[in-house]
Formats: sequence, structure tokens, C-alpha cells
Amino acid sequence: MVRMSSAQIKKMLTQGVVDAQAVSEQDAMAAATQEGLSAFVVDCDRARNRSAVLRAVVKAIDYPEFFGGNLDALYDGLCDTLSDQKVGLFLWFRHLHSGDPALAADAEAIAAVCNDVVEFGQNNERQFAYAIQHAGAHPAPEPGVDPTPYSGRAEV
Repeated sequence: MVRMSSAQIKKMLTQGVVDAQAVSEQDAMAAATQEGLSAFVVDCDRARNRSAVLRAVVKAIDYPEFFGGNLDALYDGLCDTLSDQKVGLFLWFRHLHSGDPALAADAEAIAAVCNDVVEFGQNNERQFAYAIQHAGAHPAPEPGVDPTPYSGRAEV
């Protein structure tokens, strides 16, 4: 990864989409914070469907209610959260497994919702920006090995 200058990252933030292939998570989060944006990481690594990705968004932004797999509710939740910010909001979607057949179309739909929130922010004197760090497909489950629970903790 080529290290981008702070000015280049800030330009991407202003445009609403940060290229996760060109910018590290750490640099993007630092630049967003310097710009006065509230910055959150949406950890999508364990998410295997749209509902799980949206749960990760709710958890990251500490939204008071879960909205299932409803993309309209995602839009409303992000717009509400954005409106509550002084300057704006930045989301880094970490390891969105868009290579999974179950998530391929949903990853595009989630990006489209984020683009709509960028426009909402521009129309309401707020700044919204996001980056999606795409990951390939989840590894196939190993026979006889239970998958890691979404919480990340082993069941006792």
C-alpha cells in the first residue's frame, strides 16, 4: 500500500468515499478525527449476511435499536446519527466479506446506502464519509469444528 498524504485522505473524506485499498485504517481514522468527524470501525469480519453486517453497524455507532436487515432503516439510523454529530461521521467497514455469495449484492447495496447518506450530509451541513475494506469469501467451515460465535467468545 502506497502511503497517501494527509491532504489526499482529507480530500477523499470531503468527497465521502475513502479508498480502503489506498489508505490504511489507522491513517483514515486519524485524518477523520483531525477533521472533527466522529470515527467508528464497523467490524464485519464475522458477518455472513446482511443482518449481521447491520448488527455490526448498530454496535459500532451505538445506535439504540437494531433494525434487522432493512436498508431503509440503515439509512435512517445513519442519518439520525449523522445529525447528532457536530461536524460529521466516518465509518470504516473492516473486512466486509463481499466475496461471499450471500454478501456480494448486499455489500453493493450497503455502499449505495452510504452514498445516499453522503448526499444527505451535504444537504444538511454535515459530512459523512466511509471506507469499505473488502475481504474475500469466508473460509469454508472445517468438519467437526464449531464456528466462532458472532460475539467472538467461546460458549462455556
